[in-house]
Amino acid sequence: MSESAVTSKVAIKNDLILKVARGEKVDRPPVWLMRQAGRILPQYRALRAKLSGFKELVETPALAAEVTIQPVDELGVDAAIIFSDILVIPEAMGLTYEMVEKKGPFFPKTIQEKADVDRLQSGEQAAAELSYVYEALKITKKELDGRVPLIGFAGAPWTILSYMLEGQGSKTFSKARKLLYTEPVLAHTLLQKITDTTIAYLKQKIAAGADMIQLFDSWAGILPAQQYSTFALPYIRQICEAIQEVPLTVFAKDAWFALEELGQLDCNTIGLDWHIDPQLARKIVGPKKALQGNLDPCLLYAPMAEIEKESRSMLQSFGDRHIVNLGHGVYPDTPLDGVKCFVNTVQSFTYPAALS
Repeated sequence: MSESAVTSKVAIKNDLILKVARGEKVDRPPVWLMRQAGRILPQYRALRAKLSGFKELVETPALAAEVTIQPVDELGVDAAIIFSDILVIPEAMGLTYEMVEKKGPFFPKTIQEKADVDRLQSGEQAAAELSYVYEALKITKKELDGRVPLIGFAGAPWTILSYMLEGQGSKTFSKARKLLYTEPVLAHTLLQKITDTTIAYLKQKIAAGADMIQLFDSWAGILPAQQYSTFALPYIRQICEAIQEVPLTVFAKDAWFALEELGQLDCNTIGLDWHIDPQLARKIVGPKKALQGNLDPCLLYAPMAEIEKESRSMLQSFGDRHIVNLGHGVYPDTPLDGVKCFVNTVQSFTYPAALS
């Protein structure tokens, strides 16, 4: 029997997040933070200082597992999320990236023409390149020993395409957006290759121990609504329909215009950024899905009393079926005390008897 098969049989002691995603009643909402494993933690900074860089950490399973578990130990969050990067997918397909300190990701070679797309490997062949991620999941799952669920993740196809065309972050993403207008057939070909690879990758992650999946569409908000419906949602829909083994969350940042369509996806949870009113989101999405979010990350710089007050206000706005998180990833210089105040405030909140 494989190690993943053994570890998957360990009962999860704190399964609040899985219950909420499945629509079960709970006494309090679960809480975790996007980018919770990172520079907000002194133990993470100490480990990083010993290494050559970010990618060494991602590609060394034992170290990735250690960093994944750090916020569970330090913050007491209700879920762990595997330490990795969405850009392992284009790298597995054939585009190597670098992580430049204080600047972010950089691709020395980008997609320039059809021949570049044709050369990419995809699907199970590409996903097989990422054995270090699957090993990190197996180690993490074993060391968590059922304390909390383990989340696996991937970037949504449109976001991945954006990096493969631009080669880095961008203010306009004009190269990626241009492709949709000038070569839509090529864009669809590339998006399908990314989708096939992402599905194979996520299935491997689940086999290695992921209890839940989150799909990040970080650059959803840079597209017009019609293009998002044409070039983004169909591929997210394919992933949702393919991943049925565990609960799935879709987080499309700044995609307020697509909230109704997102709510129709075959997923369990819709992530919200901090621009969207929770009650409006619930009205649009309907009662059948969990909502995740959506505290403004900058609130965690505020005095503790304000963090507590605003966190409670957010909790009351959402009502039940809520996975608590920020509206985006926690910022690297966020005070640790602010993060702890947020987590503690959520975990001390209980639903009225009528909701629990």
